Order: sequence, then structure tokens, then C-alpha cells
Amino acid sequence: QVQLVESGGGLVQAGGSLKLSCAAPGSIFSISTMGWYRQAPGKQRELVAFITSGGSTNYAESVKGRFTISRDNAKNTVYLQMNSLKPEDTAVYCCNAVRTRLGIKSYDYWGQGTQVTVSS
Repeated sequence: QVQLVESGGGLVQAGGSLKLSCAAPGSIFSISTMGWYRQAPGKQRELVAFITSGGSTNYAESVKGRFTISRDNAKNTVYLQMNSLKPEDTAVYCCNAVRTRLGIKSYDYWGQGTQVTVSS
């Protein structure tokens, strides 16, 4: 059973910052695309950002310019630096590790999530 372990969530005031971390097994980390997703109450899960094994990144429009995803292959950890947080960023944030070859997913693992709450 592959475990992704998130940390760094919490309560912060609007305009503040938080940094999320997600540790993955070394056996998969360097070859995986790592992503952060979030789900707010009553809403569908949405992609926040992802970073490929080669370091290419992609962000949801709603977080561009405020959030930064990065990875440290030596530590098998992906990060999400969240700045200028807004109340609408409140959600459970989940880490994802996926590998796709020739259009077919080899695996798709999820963490349990960490709560981020932004007060106004």
C-alpha cells in the first residue's frame, strides 16, 4: 500500500501564507507527476497544481500568481507554497501521485488530505 503523507495545513487569516508538504515513497516519487487537489464543502474536487517528473508545472487559474508547487527529489517531497490566501481557498487539500505511460495510468495514489481554513 503506497502512502502519501501530507502536512502543513491549518488556520490562517486572509492574506496569510501556508506551505503544504507531501512525502511519497522513494520508489515512485522521482518518476511521478505530483499534484495538489482540493475539495471544499459541497463542491467537487478540483486540481490546484501539478508538477511533472521533469519539473514542468501547471496551475488552476484561481491560484496563479499566489501558489507555487515545487518538488525535492532528494527528499521525495512535493510542496505547495500558498500566499495571499483567500477565504475561498478553504478546503481539504490532497496530494496525488500519478504515472501515465502511453495514455494509460500505471498508478494513481492519494493522500488523506490536510485541512486549510482561511478566515476573513
